[in-house]
Amino acid sequence: MSTQVPADLKYAKSHEWLRVAGDVGTVGITDHAQHELTDIVFVELPAVGRKVKAGEACAVVESVKTASDIYAPVSGEVIEVNKPAADDPSLVNSAPFAGGWFFKLKLANPAEAGALLTPEAYKAQIGG
Repeated sequence: MSTQVPADLKYAKSHEWLRVAGDVGTVGITDHAQHELTDIVFVELPAVGRKVKAGEACAVVESVKTASDIYAPVSGEVIEVNKPAADDPSLVNSAPFAGGWFFKLKLANPAEAGALLTPEAYKAQIGG
């Protein structure tokens, strides 16, 4: 089975992805992460307005196997959360890069995104 690693994203070693558009970053978990977790049954999102630092745990996913923290790949302020993913956690499994995103951040320091993994480096990390 081939794991999707979209080329337009940056990746954290902890399996979050970041899509930057201007000064806003959208955050979700990777296809690899959702496969490892299996069926996701609960998503806890951060509060809008919360300020997070890169590497800080700020959301939670629970699957039939385990619960996992979701870490902010960069610092910023949460400006939007994906309520449909909280209402229907299976979106994280079925569309991790589309409808299954978690939250959007107003980036505190857009240069932090440069420290994240490239798609090629992330593929190497997961053995892809």
